[in-house]
Amino acid sequence: MAGSRRRQWRAAAACVLAGSLVALVGACGVVTTKEDRRAAEELADKHFPGQIKAIGARTLFPGTGGSEVTFAVADDRDAVVRLRIDADKGTCDSKECAGVLTEAVARGRADAAAYRTLRDAFDACGYEVIALGPTGTPPYVVAELTNATVRRVLADIGGCVQRWVTASGAGTPLAKVKASYVNVVSPAVAEKRNRGKDSWPTLLRLTRSDLVASLTKHTYHSASYDIVDGRVDTTGSARVVRPFKERQAFGKTVQDAVREELRATYPNVVMSDYQWVWRLEPGRVDRQTGYLLFCPEPGERGRCVNSDDAVLVTADERGNPVGKIRVVHDVREGTGTLRLPPY
Repeated sequence: MAGSRRRQWRAAAACVLAGSLVALVGACGVVTTKEDRRAAEELADKHFPGQIKAIGARTLFPGTGGSEVTFAVADDRDAVVRLRIDADKGTCDSKECAGVLTEAVARGRADAAAYRTLRDAFDACGYEVIALGPTGTPPYVVAELTNATVRRVLADIGGCVQRWVTASGAGTPLAKVKASYVNVVSPAVAEKRNRGKDSWPTLLRLTRSDLVASLTKHTYHSASYDIVDGRVDTTGSARVVRPFKERQAFGKTVQDAVREELRATYPNVVMSDYQWVWRLEPGRVDRQTGYLLFCPEPGERGRCVNSDDAVLVTADERGNPVGKIRVVHDVREGTGTLRLPPY
């Protein structure tokens, strides 16, 4: 087996020299998961006979050697088990494979149980969890946020978070965090999402990168809820999360407008590229407030670095300032940490 893999790598090197990485994984077809998957299946048959079944594999090349093999769990429709294995080395995550697989199965079952606690809490509030971050959080739910609905929806979701925290119980990771986050996507975006196959384990289907990408390529909202001693501030707050180009356009509009206003006091003002988190104004989705940093005089190479001055500004959806801006001085500890006042 090792000799076979060495021959494959020699062929891969020749292919790269002759062409490109595309040729390596396509036409040459030499970096495969077959040997790793076969070894993983043999390991599963030996230590968990009839309990887990391999359903997929992906190569870890070029980051590392080996493959990640994915298993479904026979008696748990939600659970997925992921094993990183290198058949050439006979190791899993550079360790003895039997122990790593045992830990992976236990972790897969525990993650599935935690997911059901989350799902049931949100189902009870009328919000379906349609996707999850790669680590199982944050959850993505569907709601239309407008000026007329935003207070109610945020409070409703906050109630879901409280149910989730309470059901998770003391000592769980959720009980120890200071805040929880929920991503809210519009019904139109959710309807067009990449749903995957119903036959896949739930946690495989909901944490897929292509599913999350199909949601986050559009503007969505991230709601945050403070947690103190197991009690959730269900009022919550939210921010807009935009795709890169839209975020850049918003930032340019608000920075250009603020720069022009500051020039009346600071003729040589330079704006920093840094943007603080923009939060929705309470009860509004068309108004958001955040900080911009600036330097009264240009620094090295005409740039603004380690600014000690900031502007608090409220803007509309396109980045046009609304109302008066407020200048705040002494916002940085020396050249280090920012200490922007809350807003």
